[in-house]
Amino acid sequence: MGKYEKLLEQILLGSSDANVDFDELCQLLLRLGFETRVRGSHHIFRKQGVEERINLQRDGSKAKMYQVRQVRAVILLYNLRGEIKWINTK
Repeated sequence: MGKYEKLLEQILLGSSDANVDFDELCQLLLRLGFETRVRGSHHIFRKQGVEERINLQRDGSKAKMYQVRQVRAVILLYNLRGEIKWINTK
């Protein structure tokens, strides 16, 4: 199981919402097919077919807890679990 599958599992289980790395959460959303734009400290993610926009902000190096919960809700609502795309990050 790869890094992002483990992160996705961690988010879906809701076991440690306060301990999700911000940059890894952003990468996970990109791998799930979301597009991003940055406005100041706000990282806004959109995806075709997903009505909600996900707005993330850093809390140090971590993502904010309530925003991790929002990401989980969108992933479950739109059944995005199996849509991780492999992106060459080198």
